[in-house]
Amino acid sequence: MQSRVALVTGGTGGIGTSIVKRLAAMGHKVATNYRNEEKARAWQQGLKAAGVDIALAPGDVGTPEAAEAMVREVERQLGPVDILVNNAGITRDTTFHKMTPQQWNEVINTNLNSVFNVTRPVIEGMRERKWGRIVQISSINGQKGQYGQANYAAAKAGMHGFTISLAQENARFGITVNTVSPGYIGTDMVMAVPEEVRNKIVAQIPTGRLGSPDEIAYAVAFFVPDEAAWITGANLSANGGQYMGW
Repeated sequence: MQSRVALVTGGTGGIGTSIVKRLAAMGHKVATNYRNEEKARAWQQGLKAAGVDIALAPGDVGTPEAAEAMVREVERQLGPVDILVNNAGITRDTTFHKMTPQQWNEVINTNLNSVFNVTRPVIEGMRERKWGRIVQISSINGQKGQYGQANYAAAKAGMHGFTISLAQENARFGITVNTVSPGYIGTDMVMAVPEEVRNKIVAQIPTGRLGSPDEIAYAVAFFVPDEAAWITGANLSANGGQYMGW
């Protein structure tokens, strides 16, 4: 496989770390963004000690200007971006009748508007080069909804709407656009949930366990090779059978 430049937003998180490691293992040059430089540099050094070299660029994906500056910095360091994984996301959970405009807007901005903010600066280059891979990291809760997550579910569902529209617009340019929708993954955030709550979640999963970040990274990697060129506009559910929609 030809070595490409890959940008993974939110790459320093649990799922993001597995994605950047998987793409690097495939031979690609990989970058991610950060907002806290001290934490990001420590994360970078930890990976480097393990033989994985990941480039860093500052950038708030929720701001168009900062997102574009981040993309240009990645291009300066590594070259034009051919693989983009829109992985950055946050939660601000509460029932809708108690939700504030700030809780709504923060989640929509970081989880959904960011997809526009980061994709827009790379799409024209992909079209010119006639090759590109764009993957959105959505969620099972964007497919089935979730109590207390109207903002999150709306944003995650919107990500796949973006996918299927962009896929149609760019299919003739050698660009594929797909979505991965993880179920409950054993990240630090999920493992911090009280054990009795986690047990109730696991009881709803047919495989009888939480997923691992590496399993999501594998799903992302499936869409990247040249051999995946005929797969576009797809939503790959990776949830242990918890939700089996068409």
